[in-house]
Amino acid sequence: MRSATSIGANYRAACRVRTGREFAAKMRIVCEEADETRYWIELLIESELMKAIRLQELHSEATELVGIFTKALDTTRRKLSPRS
Repeated sequence: MRSATSIGANYRAACRVRTGREFAAKMRIVCEEADETRYWIELLIESELMKAIRLQELHSEATELVGIFTKALDTTRRKLSPRS
C-alpha cells in the first residue's frame, strides 16, 4: 500500500518542481516505487493470499505505469543532457 500510494504522491510532487533536474529526481523515485509495487503484487500472487485474477489486473496496470514513467524519465534525461 505504501509503495503504491507513494507513486501518486511523488508524481504530484514532480509536477510542482522548478527545474528539469528536480523533475528527473522525482520521476526516478516514481519509477522505483512503481517497480516496488509490482514486486509486492508478485509476492501476493505467489503467496495466493488474494485471488490471482484481480492481482493480475493490478500487476498489468503497475507494469504499464512503470513503462510510462520510465519513458517520461528517459525523455527528461535526453532533454537535460548536452547535445553532442
